Amino acid sequence: MVVHVVLLPLVLVASGGPVNRDSKIIADFERRVSDYVQLHNRARSSLPPEKPTESPDVVVSREHDLAGKIRALRPNARHGVIFDQPSRAEFRRLVKISSEGANGARIRTSLAHSEPVDAPIRVNGSYPSNMALQSTPSTLLQNLPPLPKEVEYRVLGKKLILRDIEANLIVDYTDDVIR
Repeated sequence: MVVHVVLLPLVLVASGGPVNRDSKIIADFERRVSDYVQLHNRARSSLPPEKPTESPDVVVSREHDLAGKIRALRPNARHGVIFDQPSRAEFRRLVKISSEGANGARIRTSLAHSEPVDAPIRVNGSYPSNMALQSTPSTLLQNLPPLPKEVEYRVLGKKLILRDIEANLIVDYTDDVIR
């Protein structure tokens, strides 16, 4: 009898009992990001060891090599694989919360002072080399799920981009998040 009482709550939670929906959405997003990072690391491990250099050409060449390896490992990558519909809605909600009150004013000021850019982008494409990497305001980042060191959030116009730092690759993005 005692065993059933102890196991019953575990079964309810494991079988999809009351769970915070937003937490599940973020956990699913984080799992997809983690899957991407594993792919990134597999692609990176297939490259020759990196040697210290001050040559921009060598750095760019390695970036292109890594991006090519990643593209080969995810040839069917498309918009919405990592930022799926539920996570896009959740990110819009999180950005809206961030944009309210004093933090919102700081975010709008920060974005207004940076170079307002917008450009056509595509998943698995390179971040446009002729465009500055617009910083993402820290007050906005505080409300977004943290990311592994291999990827970062970037703002491009009204889009929130998930960018592979080392490969300069657009991993995924969500439209109309920044208002």
